[in-house]
Amino acid sequence: MGIVPLAKALELAQEYDLDLVEVAANARPPVCKLMDYGKFKYESAMKAREARKNQAHTVIKEMKLRPKIDPHDYDTKKGHVVRFLKQGDKVKITIMFRGREQSRPELGYRLLQRLAEDVQDLGFVESNPKQDGRNMIMVLGPHKKKTEAMAEARQAQEARKADAKANPGKSQNAADADGVEDAEGVVAPAEDAAEAPAEA
Repeated sequence: MGIVPLAKALELAQEYDLDLVEVAANARPPVCKLMDYGKFKYESAMKAREARKNQAHTVIKEMKLRPKIDPHDYDTKKGHVVRFLKQGDKVKITIMFRGREQSRPELGYRLLQRLAEDVQDLGFVESNPKQDGRNMIMVLGPHKKKTEAMAEARQAQEARKADAKANPGKSQNAADADGVEDAEGVVAPAEDAAEAPAEA
């Protein structure tokens, strides 16, 4: 539009029902733009919100183990580590030694090596096991980036929602599908439900 006096610019803004917004105040002459300022602010807020949604915060989760851990407890802890790595988070594994266990650091080292081998398809050893006072620490990093894991989780959630919409009756209990429960809690098969006597 070129250089126009301020009064003319304001007149044009009123004519087109737009706002006169100063873009570069330090320029000579100052640069202004005719725009719908409310719409501009809304679009900027939406872009910022979308950027925040796609932003990945690197989180370090921590899992604590003992050298003489029970096999079932180990499987539970390993399950948590697998979940964290699938979510794209780093995991800090800490082996806590107490009393005489401190004289056997190789137990903790072997346990950490075993855990690293068990989850090697999901993550890698970012920081090798090292003794830190009474504890031994190892850090596992995920193969997937946090943003990829978030995108996959979002897709899986959308797929579940679509599946739930397509099959609305599928979410009921299996007991409802297989039979009818009477007053005492006994489940009768669906075809025999009509013949089953009602008890008071």
